Amino acid sequence: MPTAEKTLHFPTPRIASQLYCGKVEHLKEVEKKLNVELVTRADWIQITGPENAVAKAETFFEFLEKARSQGMEIRKSDFFAILQQVIDGRTQALNDLIHQPLILKFPKRKIIPKTLNQKRYLESIFANEVVFGIGPAGTGKTYLAMAAAIDSLLKGEIEKIILTRPAVEAGEALGFLPGDLTEKITPYLRPLYDAIHEMLGKENAEKLMEKGVIEIAPLAYMRGRTLSNAYVILDEAQNTSPEQMMMFLTRLGDNSRMIVTGDITQIDLPRSKESGLCQITQILAHIPKIVLFYFESFDVVRHPLVQKIIEAYEQFRSEGHPR
Repeated sequence: MPTAEKTLHFPTPRIASQLYCGKVEHLKEVEKKLNVELVTRADWIQITGPENAVAKAETFFEFLEKARSQGMEIRKSDFFAILQQVIDGRTQALNDLIHQPLILKFPKRKIIPKTLNQKRYLESIFANEVVFGIGPAGTGKTYLAMAAAIDSLLKGEIEKIILTRPAVEAGEALGFLPGDLTEKITPYLRPLYDAIHEMLGKENAEKLMEKGVIEIAPLAYMRGRTLSNAYVILDEAQNTSPEQMMMFLTRLGDNSRMIVTGDITQIDLPRSKESGLCQITQILAHIPKIVLFYFESFDVVRHPLVQKIIEAYEQFRSEGHPR
């Protein structure tokens, strides 16, 4: 097969380095997976190898540069996620993602979907009143739900954000734990707190929580309420019972949106109890304005090994092993 050579030039040496997170070992992984040789000096990266492999590597670095130029900070997880999409031939998905970006701007950072499914998920949230984000850990289900809620709040489209989660480990019997309600439920809602602080800054986030604009509450405390003019996010929904799920969904009020996130492969309920999230996917599948959005293992944007771990578990279960 003919050998080809291509040199890619970037605005500055720093930008060239940012594309591979400043880690030479990342370039070695590209060489291994795409069957090319890479040399980088100053503001350029030279690619040598078979013509089709060089073309793939060129496409890969062009996508990275387009993503960077739109404000995406290229992290290790982003680098390998985009590389895998190029290897798998999902370049059209990358084109859709990068050429028509969806950018949410917050006081502390900008958020850009890192996969096509993340972008479609956000678009579904903005277009529908009830959205279920279902999929493995690390796909951004909860983080993007928080981003959509905070974006709507800052634009004045809603009056408050309500965050809830079933406290399975405490059996929803929180009374014996020390502290007030927020202190009791905080350990179970830490991922949501972290997301709020990252987007708004700790000081701004705490002010909004003190005013009740952002409310944190266990799922058991949703009973009997009608939630209007709000974004309501139920996290870890795989650990709800069918009764809890029905109770939660029927709290929907005027000018409100509900986002329900969960991973049906990580159910912590006793084996004798059915998951409300698993049941609801069968009950609500055909109702307009309710979207069941499924993420896959290739949407994982954490450490590359997380994707491999999830795929290994999926293979294990597909062979008939119980959860």
